[in-house]
Amino acid sequence: MIPTITRQRPTQKKIRPAAALLLATALLALGLFVAAAVGGFRINLTPSEPLGLWRVAGLDRPPAVGDVVFICPPENDRMREARQRGYLRSGSCPGDFAPLIKTVIATEGQRVEITSAMFVDGITVTNSAVAKADGKGRPLSAFASGAVPAGHVFLHSGFAGSYDSRYFGPLPVSGILGLAQKVLTCAP
Repeated sequence: MIPTITRQRPTQKKIRPAAALLLATALLALGLFVAAAVGGFRINLTPSEPLGLWRVAGLDRPPAVGDVVFICPPENDRMREARQRGYLRSGSCPGDFAPLIKTVIATEGQRVEITSAMFVDGITVTNSAVAKADGKGRPLSAFASGAVPAGHVFLHSGFAGSYDSRYFGPLPVSGILGLAQKVLTCAP
């Protein structure tokens, strides 16, 4: 008689606790994400502003220069192209856009000039060099200069690769979800 070697297969008793732990962790993460979104919190994973957890605070006054805001981009061809190129993410805003997190640098009536950099009322905006191409070599076109129209804001991020009003122009104030307040963030 030839001896046979039998392999022991993992028993269901060993697999079940691991699967249950994995499922519980996934459900907890999903629950935290939903609770954060419903509770006025957003997770920023873009380099436009520090990474991490932000709170959306109500804005009970007109937006002002220097405010960091969450804003829904409008549904238009420029924004759809930006999402196709990967500059914008899908999300909860109309048109399936994710809210942007940007700093207001000009409000209605202020004059914005875009050349090799941005100027607001003749003053250079720090870190506002205008790129001719994106990181993949695709051409970028700067927005035309002019006065910010009523009911709009001009937005900026100091991150070199930021897709902001330099390229898409002013956005309607009606798209502002609220002020962006840091909760737990880290700068990349």
